[in-house]
Amino acid sequence: MKFTSAEETMKPEQVINQDPEIHGGVPVFTGTRVPIQSLIDHLKAGDSLDYFLEGFPSVSREQAIAFLELAFTATTQSD
Repeated sequence: MKFTSAEETMKPEQVINQDPEIHGGVPVFTGTRVPIQSLIDHLKAGDSLDYFLEGFPSVSREQAIAFLELAFTATTQSD
């Protein structure tokens, strides 16, 4: 799988949404009620991205990958 820059694929607002009316403002994938933390928890537990996406079909592969790219970029820029 080839990763491209998140900036080239999706804008942050297309990936992450924070709305006090949805899960009390917990960050979720845009257009869903799936918390971003769910993806993080699955990956930390050793689950594959495919396994996560099977369990949360409202999250697109593009959104999940864009989130991971945004997170990676944020962590590498803070070093």
